[in-house]
Amino acid sequence: MDNIEKSPAQDSREPSEPEVFTKDVKQVDGAALFLAEADVESASFSAAQEKKLLRKIDWILLPMLFLTATLGAVDKVALSTAAIYGLRDDIHLHGQQYSWLGSILSLGALVGMFPSSALMHKFPSAKYLCFCSCGWSAMALVFPACTSWPGLMAVRFIMGAFEAIIVPGISVLIAGWYKKEEQPPRNALVFAAASSVFNGFLSWLIGYIPETAALSRWQYLYLLVGSISMAWSIFVFIALPDSPINAGFLTKEEKVFWIRRLSENKTGIVNKTWKWDQVREALMDPKTWIIFFFNISINIPNGGLTTFNGIIIKNLGFTSKEASLLSMPTGVMSTLASFTFSLIAAKWNNRRCLVTVFACCVPIIGTGILYGVSRTSIPAQMVGLYLVYTYFGPYVVGISLAQANTAGNTKKSVSFAILYIGYAVGNLIGPQTFRASQAPAYTGGVVAMLCCYCACIVLILVYWFVCLRRNRRVIEARDPVEAVEENFQDTSDWKQHGFKYTT
Repeated sequence: MDNIEKSPAQDSREPSEPEVFTKDVKQVDGAALFLAEADVESASFSAAQEKKLLRKIDWILLPMLFLTATLGAVDKVALSTAAIYGLRDDIHLHGQQYSWLGSILSLGALVGMFPSSALMHKFPSAKYLCFCSCGWSAMALVFPACTSWPGLMAVRFIMGAFEAIIVPGISVLIAGWYKKEEQPPRNALVFAAASSVFNGFLSWLIGYIPETAALSRWQYLYLLVGSISMAWSIFVFIALPDSPINAGFLTKEEKVFWIRRLSENKTGIVNKTWKWDQVREALMDPKTWIIFFFNISINIPNGGLTTFNGIIIKNLGFTSKEASLLSMPTGVMSTLASFTFSLIAAKWNNRRCLVTVFACCVPIIGTGILYGVSRTSIPAQMVGLYLVYTYFGPYVVGISLAQANTAGNTKKSVSFAILYIGYAVGNLIGPQTFRASQAPAYTGGVVAMLCCYCACIVLILVYWFVCLRRNRRVIEARDPVEAVEENFQDTSDWKQHGFKYTT
């Protein structure tokens, strides 16, 4: 072999090193560098092996992401249960003070969102997410020590700043692990609103603590929630990988195969270089702002219901313990809705926007029942309330649209940050639509929900139109080899050849 004469062209560059890997590493996705250095001759898997590997990743990754997201949400929704277990009386809350306890969390998220996104882009994403998880768990443990409204507000504000990274962080991780068509059902599983189920069960247990105990029941609730969340946060800090590149449970051959498999997404996996051109593009992209306003609209109901759910149910004539149990089906309804509509969106090719429109119609029906049926008809009111919680379905499908249609690691970080700001703004406004003077009907909150769901339909139709228009201008990629190289250049969707927007 040493005697074979090389041509000048062969001397100039090693044939095994694609041109894409010789460029400035700052411009290349980390996946490209990994493939260049992997030294794996072949990583071809049969369909059965690919399916087995997908199941392996699902069983390891999804439970960790699910519990991290769920326990973060439990810290938030525990406020509703604390209210029916004496928080308002113990702290002497009056007027809109309790509503502001619901809103201040989102204000903290607004302040913490951009710094948190920048830090997540700089540091290992999974490790930073888990660090923040430890932070919000610590705030849950501190919450019972507060004896005044200003103290509660301060702790809730800091908790919100830590929790700002939950949705953007987990969205980035899922986008870096799964193909576009695989993302919606995984989003549904990870972002399943099981927090209401967890919170309802823990609240029911707390109901058995005697009133003569040293602390109030709501204080025990936060101590229990914070302890569980802190223990889990420490575990995932150690166990959760940032991407397939550093996943200890995958062999080198599995990593190479999985990364090549993800190249067709054209959205990249990891690049820690901050690119200001992608920041500008994220800010100029109309898709970013459409989903931003969609997130505001869909989360105004979420903010109100998260804060007032337990109070609404208790006002129908139930005891605190009964209200805790009856709040559990709200999480079940949200989970079923998100999984059902996400599965339809994944299977019904390029119809995610249409699925989102249909999904918005279900909570509209539930809101109509709450508004139109007499409050003395308790079964009908409960049915309406449970149907309203299906709003989580269109929200999760909306997240999958942003994941599928945003390329470039910096652009994804900025876009997801903006989208979470929409989430935070919606949750900030939501509790304020439930006026204390309108109890127990809370007519303003119900009307606001109805208007928001209708606005969501209009916004998602506009998003659909924008994506269809962009797809008409797409230039198809030249060939599969060049496509794989280009897909790992950490290039934004606007600048890629052949980038097809999911509709």
